[in-house]
Amino acid sequence: MEARWTSMRAWMPVAALLLAMLVGGCAKILKPKAVITPHAQPAAAAPVASTPSEDEASPRLSLSAIVNRDLQNGHYAEGEKALRRYLQDHPGDRAAQSYLRQLTDDPKKLLGGSSTPHIVQPGESYSTLAAKYLGDANLFVALARYNGSTNPALILVGSTLKLPMNGSAAAVATPVQPEPTSAPVATPTIVATPPPSSAPPAQSAQQLESQSLALYRQGHKDQAVATFDKALALNPQLKSSDPNFAALSRIWVANTHQQAMVLYLDQHLDQAIALWNRILVVDPGYEPAVVYRTRAMELKQRLQQY
Repeated sequence: MEARWTSMRAWMPVAALLLAMLVGGCAKILKPKAVITPHAQPAAAAPVASTPSEDEASPRLSLSAIVNRDLQNGHYAEGEKALRRYLQDHPGDRAAQSYLRQLTDDPKKLLGGSSTPHIVQPGESYSTLAAKYLGDANLFVALARYNGSTNPALILVGSTLKLPMNGSAAAVATPVQPEPTSAPVATPTIVATPPPSSAPPAQSAQQLESQSLALYRQGHKDQAVATFDKALALNPQLKSSDPNFAALSRIWVANTHQQAMVLYLDQHLDQAIALWNRILVVDPGYEPAVVYRTRAMELKQRLQQY
């Protein structure tokens, strides 16, 4: 036993040396090698796309679309914004300038402080009243604001309105500015101005019809339709042998039907029926007016039963 212990003690230094060599070898094997990676270049910043401004992104509307969509329905703030954009592209459009004045100026300063009461009759609207008493159907915005209305499409039969005693289209007309010599602005050679109030309605209607046809031939369709509407308000039985008369009549009928449909969908039935009545005087065979006028009258009768 003692001899075996002596033998083991003799081998212990050798075993310790072998163990140290083994651990050192493993450390060399397991030691990770440093990996050198190339320095990453920072990515170039992507160019930021410029976003268009609100005015640039908004679609440009025609004057008739602004009138039908905004002004007729009392959307005064939207209408003013659309008119200002329109005038950026058409700075010489006097009809648009007149609409803008009706929206922004004091209506009492435009139409006068003196007024007379008027009881609204079936078929009347601010447009027809403006045409009859102010000489210009397009002054419906000023007349509505004159009566404190925020929606020209809403007018109640039997209600009392104020009609200005001294109001006229001339008071709202935008004065013509002198054209700059460096950058002249193209304007129509014929301007649709209201005829003198002393002229008979038939004669005034004839003058307005001639002006509307001249504007149409020059390519000023919005102004032509607006002037044609004034002429029909004075004389719905207008006739002409001018080949452009039929085309202008069709445009007026389509625009007026669109206005009537907006009123019909909002259940302003009296105003819608009044517009369809005007259409059927000009074009008795216009089927959409016949159909929807009948529907409006039936709906009005049903509503009156409740």
